[in-house]
Amino acid sequence: MEYSKLPFMTWYVAMAFMSCTKKGLSAMELYQQLGEHTYDCVWGLMHRIRDAMGKRDDMYRLEGMVEFDEGFFEKATSKHVKLKRGKGSQRQKNVAVMAESTPLEDLGTGITGKHCRFFKMKGHAAEHVDEVVTENFDEKCIVMSDKSASYVNIADHVEAHLSIISDKVTTRTNLKWVHIAISNAKRNFLGIYHKIKGKYLQSYLNEFCYKLNRRYFGERLFDRLTFAVPKSYW
Repeated sequence: MEYSKLPFMTWYVAMAFMSCTKKGLSAMELYQQLGEHTYDCVWGLMHRIRDAMGKRDDMYRLEGMVEFDEGFFEKATSKHVKLKRGKGSQRQKNVAVMAESTPLEDLGTGITGKHCRFFKMKGHAAEHVDEVVTENFDEKCIVMSDKSASYVNIADHVEAHLSIISDKVTTRTNLKWVHIAISNAKRNFLGIYHKIKGKYLQSYLNEFCYKLNRRYFGERLFDRLTFAVPKSYW
């Protein structure tokens, strides 16, 4: 914010609009609400705020028991590009999805469940899984994932790594929260932004995770955002 040519009031209004709803806000909608700046200016402002959200969440590492899996998010592609099908399609972007997941049990009824605290989502290439793990996990983590060949070295960076065969049962139990987060993020992006270029996907993931990690803050989300954005991350 220090070197921005925009007035502080514009920053605060933008942060207020972006934090007033958990679903997100398109640049066109904010442009119409502000009414006194160009669309490109508003679009750039929103991405500066999203970058600050991501840098704020990067200050924390995941601890305890962590669910880990990959989601494939659709990105905008040129109409002139001949697309591959399946996992290697140019339309798909790999995103590592991580969630702190603490097992719980009701002593009276014996019903088990999981409490989820903190999420992270990082766009990456398949060969960079180890880098994602070392940057975002505490060394004492216990990580649960499926048996993907990309995850064979995770155990070298954490306390323990539990590999589970991926099926409908494990999706609803052991890897429940990461798949809920992936589904909600895809629905959110499709409904609000429609198409996102691959190089900007991380910016939108930053906003989604920042709000998800503060889902119980309510009106205090704006207050926390006003602390996060002016901090010197750059």
